[in-house]
Amino acid sequence: QVQLVESGGGSVQPGGSLTLSCAASGSIFSINDMAWYRQAPGKQRELVATATNYGRTYYTNSVKDRFTISRDGARKMVHLQMNSLKPEDTAIYYCNMVVTTIYNVHTSEKTDVWGQGTQVTVSS
Repeated sequence: QVQLVESGGGSVQPGGSLTLSCAASGSIFSINDMAWYRQAPGKQRELVATATNYGRTYYTNSVKDRFTISRDGARKMVHLQMNSLKPEDTAIYYCNMVVTTIYNVHTSEKTDVWGQGTQVTVSS
């Protein structure tokens, strides 16, 4: 079993900042991509940012130059620093990791794991 636990959501005024964190635990052998997704009311879940285990990062256009994703492989954590927040950033933010469990080491099968989500509300 692998679990992801997110923290750091909350309410903030436009222009403010928040940092989300996600910690993985359980039967993990290795972690590939770490990512943050979000889902606003009435909209589909969208990819916000990805950090690969090769050190590359990807951001959706709407958050470039405002959000920063960082990963700590040793602690099995990923963070999302969000600056200059806008009302349109309001959503439930989900942590996602692609992992190889200790049970799948020999097959290299990857498992997609999701956190429970944390609410981010940007409003004046």
